[in-house]
Amino acid sequence: MKFIKQDLLTLLIGLFLFASCKDANTIGLTPEGDSPIKGVLDNTVLVESKTVLDSPTASIGLVRHPLGNITGDPIFGKTEASLSMTVSLPSNSYSFGGIPAVDSAILVLPYSTQFYGDTTTTEYTFTVKQLKDDLSAQKVFLSNKVWPVEADAAPAFTTKLKPKTPLKITDIVNGKPDTLKVVVPQLRIKLSNAFIQSKIVNLDSALRSTNLKFAAQFKGLQVTAKANGPGGVMFVNFGGTDSKIEIYYKKQVGTSVIEKDTVAVNFPISSGSGPIAAYVKHDYDGTVVKEQLDVPSPATPYKVTYLQALSGVRNKIAFPDLKAFVEKVKAGNPNARVVINRAELVVNISNGTDVSPWNPAQRLSLYRLDIAGQRVNLIDNIAPTQASNNPSYAGSEAAFGGFYDTVNKRYIFTVTAYLQSLIDEKTKDYGTYLSPSSLTEYNIFPSLTSGARSIINTATPGTNEKGLKLNIYYTRVD
Repeated sequence: MKFIKQDLLTLLIGLFLFASCKDANTIGLTPEGDSPIKGVLDNTVLVESKTVLDSPTASIGLVRHPLGNITGDPIFGKTEASLSMTVSLPSNSYSFGGIPAVDSAILVLPYSTQFYGDTTTTEYTFTVKQLKDDLSAQKVFLSNKVWPVEADAAPAFTTKLKPKTPLKITDIVNGKPDTLKVVVPQLRIKLSNAFIQSKIVNLDSALRSTNLKFAAQFKGLQVTAKANGPGGVMFVNFGGTDSKIEIYYKKQVGTSVIEKDTVAVNFPISSGSGPIAAYVKHDYDGTVVKEQLDVPSPATPYKVTYLQALSGVRNKIAFPDLKAFVEKVKAGNPNARVVINRAELVVNISNGTDVSPWNPAQRLSLYRLDIAGQRVNLIDNIAPTQASNNPSYAGSEAAFGGFYDTVNKRYIFTVTAYLQSLIDEKTKDYGTYLSPSSLTEYNIFPSLTSGARSIINTATPGTNEKGLKLNIYYTRVD
């Protein structure tokens, strides 16, 4: 008899919960395929959002480096990204042989993934100069640091970008016939023969004995881009062996002053052999983004807010109604507890802003500040380790969310544990932020490995508007 009563009580509680749901269409979702969401749905908690500047960040050690110029973005204004790079020796004490004379020299910059912007109509003009200071001797590499330059290393080079198109080039092999070979998609900029002859080939051999000595003399190169059209940002892969200066030169054969050999040698440019730094600058003058930065708290809330990678702008979000939500659920019972079964932060993009070439960011990040003001992951996005278990982990990057849904035009994050921690006052909200992230790497620090941006809606809670909102599935426990 005792067990029958318990079963009946369980059935009555289940019926009560089902009957009290505010939106039956959203209950029973199975984001992980197995366990339906149970409990009461509340989506009336206000999510405030404001556009704020992001911070400069370290620009070395990146998996890909930005280079480009955006001039035609009507919302976010202008962006420029340049690269300063260390050039290394092919080997210690490399010798060019007798009476070397440069035939040609090419700066090779292999494309990486995640190009952002226009490749169809825009022509890009690239300028290469020698750095004034030895990059390898520097200590600070923030993305807003300007690197001074001096001598031109190449005439201006104008081209359209083809980030996915392999090239065919002539391969010069010592002692063998020249052949055609296919190389990875790359930008190839012809350098000045006189510059390479003077700055590298004619350099005293003692100054080419080690990379340290060579870098102190040659210092490195800087590449900038200017767009004739809407523009865009490419990314360069410095992680392998494809980035380099290719030098083709003739040298004396034996003691003959007439007979010459044509020789090819590569001077590597690699993240593993010397610093490669990115400089990024945004100009929001005259844009709606600038308006929001100047007036972050208007009398009437903005209907949209803005996110941009490359240390651009991010959104600071807050949940001012969370305490009132808890009091409403407790309904005067101080001993009652609100248990969050699942909480989702839904981020909808603004209508009409998913238009090429300025497509929404493929991924966003969501993080918070700790008591020291440092960026840290939400507890839902901290994977357990052997040293530290985390039963609140969402289970995977996909389960935590933040990837752009091209069908529904939105991003969804799982914030169940974070919201529960805020409600239970185990965590204090020192600042919660949304920002663009690279598709392939999750960035809580400003992303320099993506150039994307998003415009998101900030709708009124409790309405059917597709905006920034919380879906909270909860149970009250007395």
